Amino acid sequence: MTESISQKPFYGREPELTKLGECLRRKKADLIVIKGRRRIGKSRLAKEFANRAEKTGYQTIVLSGMAPGPHSKQDEYEDFAQQLAQECDIPPPRADNWNQLLWALADRVKAGNFIVILDEINWMGSKDPTFLAKLKNAWDRYFSETPHLILILSGSLAGWIELNILKSTGFLGRITLDISLQELPLADCNKFWGQRESRISAYEKLQLLSVTGGIPRYLEEIDTSQTASDNLRRMCFEPEGILFREFDNLFADLFSRRQSIYKEIITAIAVEPTELSTLYEKLERPKSGYLSEYVDDLEKNGFISRDFTWSLKTGKQSKYSHLRLTDNYLRFYLRYVQPIKNKIERGSLKNLPNVAGILGLQFENIVLKNRATIWELLNLSVDQIVYDNPYFQRPTKRRRGCQIDYAIQSSSNTLYICELKFKKTAIQSSIIDEMQDKINAIDKPENTNIRPVLIHVNGVSQSIIDSDYFDEIIDFGQLLQG
Repeated sequence: MTESISQKPFYGREPELTKLGECLRRKKADLIVIKGRRRIGKSRLAKEFANRAEKTGYQTIVLSGMAPGPHSKQDEYEDFAQQLAQECDIPPPRADNWNQLLWALADRVKAGNFIVILDEINWMGSKDPTFLAKLKNAWDRYFSETPHLILILSGSLAGWIELNILKSTGFLGRITLDISLQELPLADCNKFWGQRESRISAYEKLQLLSVTGGIPRYLEEIDTSQTASDNLRRMCFEPEGILFREFDNLFADLFSRRQSIYKEIITAIAVEPTELSTLYEKLERPKSGYLSEYVDDLEKNGFISRDFTWSLKTGKQSKYSHLRLTDNYLRFYLRYVQPIKNKIERGSLKNLPNVAGILGLQFENIVLKNRATIWELLNLSVDQIVYDNPYFQRPTKRRRGCQIDYAIQSSSNTLYICELKFKKTAIQSSIIDEMQDKINAIDKPENTNIRPVLIHVNGVSQSIIDSDYFDEIIDFGQLLQG
């Protein structure tokens, strides 16, 4: 059985661990799905849960699917058999088909008090189209009858998992818990600076977070004794850096033969949010359902977001939306690493690209992924929020168009207009006129209360404070503290 392994510190995921822990109190078998982007920490979460469960008498078996490649169905059988033999300290079982292998696994855990993790389930059995049907039958016949058994299916292709497991009639009613892992909130990201957490400025942290986002595997690579520039050089601008070849690896692993079209979509929306109709034009492709499916895949895998605007009068979602590249690493790579990839491969760079030009977009992404903390700072509860999102208003003959970085409409007829402003120096009072111009352009009900909010990273001028214009001024450091 897999032994508890001493790894780098595990931060965050307490809500998910609490939900998983509830399964330990039940006597029946549980089937759990954990899905999310590569490097988001699915395996680490499952193993951390298993490590904690082992203190209550559970044993753990971890089996992983083979990465995409030129292997055969028989290769998959034999690899699974070898993993099972190693995990359970037994001779390898016969490796003729999935029925035999799954029965061998069920036989090893029939006494109960086991956590079985089938990692990268979207790779497992990829050469055998009957694999999931056989897994479903094995669950019904063997695993579901085992007391105190937790079977975790973990995978990176969220769209595939949703279609083939969560929405499959074969697994209908059998899934106890479906966890979709998102990036870590900033308060948990902050913990990766360890004992230096309080000594490193919010701006220094932002420079790294603008590349890593809240992806745990990337955050683990930060050397807190180095400057942000030195970390970025080592991680992104050296041939051996973890983030130098990550882009190609991500798409090869996840999307295989279709990776080129996914890369085209990502590249097309990297500079600014884009409507779907504009995306067709940029890619010079006819309107079809195929492109929408690809966009949906990227959204489910956490790389992009489809931000719908809404009616301030009804609180209802509009049909209009913008596609936004929410994955900070991908945008950083496309902007700064890919254009000089050949130079990096030839040797070390003396000077790094000036990354300040992209930090504003990255800052917006980070803040928008930490909305819950903003709500707390504004004393808003979830049930008070009618709708929240980046807000955009299309121009018509009777009104101007406008875009708001982030808006929150509350049930008290209040509209919080949030300006997410990145500058390397303190923000000056000119921001007030910019903000008021946007507010004047918004087509809003007459009884709406407007509360301007400024979210910044490097301070504000005294003139802004003296103006008393903003209802709330939020420093990025407050978001890091949670």
